[in-house]
Amino acid sequence: MKQSISKELYAYWSRLKGARLAPEHNDIDLLAIRRLLANMFAIQIDGPRQFPLKMCGTRINAYWLAEQGGRSFLDLWRAEERRKIVSALSSVFEDVKPVVTGARCRSEAGALDMELLLLPLRHFGKTHSLMLGSLAPADHPAWLGRRPAPALSLHSMRVIHADDLRAAPINLGDPACERLKSLSPRPHLVLHEGGRTDGLRL
Repeated sequence: MKQSISKELYAYWSRLKGARLAPEHNDIDLLAIRRLLANMFAIQIDGPRQFPLKMCGTRINAYWLAEQGGRSFLDLWRAEERRKIVSALSSVFEDVKPVVTGARCRSEAGALDMELLLLPLRHFGKTHSLMLGSLAPADHPAWLGRRPAPALSLHSMRVIHADDLRAAPINLGDPACERLKSLSPRPHLVLHEGGRTDGLRL
């Protein structure tokens, strides 16, 4: 991990989980990580596998100049990248493994690299309900927040090892990464106060 937002969120998540594979979602105290909220989101693991964003921070909304809460997480990605993103999501909630990815969006003004962190959560002991994440840009070019960011493309994907934060590449050709096939978007907007803790719940 390179971005401080990713490192701080992972450290907080790691402290909460202790010896468990993942913390319970009720363990998350948003006040304790208030300064990270603008770059954070929560993904709902739904039956149709559309992965709607249950919570989305204000900076992420600003990148696309629109409220992202309620939309499919897959909508943020180029169509040809979505199967790979489903593979990453599957690793998080099926295998209960944190994943960090490098993402890139290209505009007429140039390319911007972002770091995506995905963390498993438990809900009554099960990991097929919610996951926590953050999206942090490596830079803040002048166009970011003034025009909608282009759809993201994926250029790296790694599993985080708990012992020393080493990362092992995911083999995207592995049949185990092809378990989830439903990739159609679900455009639906719901207003949430991203980046604030009042009224914000996982």
